[in-house]
Amino acid sequence: MTIQKRWFVLAAVAAILGAVPVLRLTRGAQPAGPALDLHARPRELANLRFSDGAGRPTSLAAFRGRVVLLNVWATWCPPCREEMPTLDRLQAALGGPGFEVVALSIDHGGLPVVRDFFDRTRIKHLQPYLDTFGDAQSSLAVAGVPLTLLIDREGREIARKLGPATWDDPRMVQLIRSQMVSGAAPSQPVRR
Repeated sequence: MTIQKRWFVLAAVAAILGAVPVLRLTRGAQPAGPALDLHARPRELANLRFSDGAGRPTSLAAFRGRVVLLNVWATWCPPCREEMPTLDRLQAALGGPGFEVVALSIDHGGLPVVRDFFDRTRIKHLQPYLDTFGDAQSSLAVAGVPLTLLIDREGREIARKLGPATWDDPRMVQLIRSQMVSGAAPSQPVRR
């Protein structure tokens, strides 16, 4: 076999292997397990500003004291639309005083577009939020959507995932519950 043929065969094999993950995403397959990238240490986050479902300004600071799963998404994003029902079921299962899914849309069409999507897909447990100030895109280094951050009770990022997931998968729920328990009380400053 000539060197050119070897390179051609190698390139073909690499293309086929590289196409497998892309084909899985286009066929709608989503990673089911805990695919969050947990950080070794919590990372400070800017206080993101956005609007709530009534169009009122709010921010991440309003959620201090709760573990937050912040999902940056858009109605025009097929993987975002596919994972939204799993986020809704996660909110139904865990939502309350200790946990909140914050579904933060970057749609330029505003809240009517998000509300229409929620109505059509029967999203019942999530509240619509909109990145009206553009803080999510600028502060979070959003390389694509969906982008999901797990945020501790003190407002620090403890995990991140780019791409879709099955958020109500039992392993994911257990991972989030473990973070809720481990961060049950905000840490106290060290006094010397």
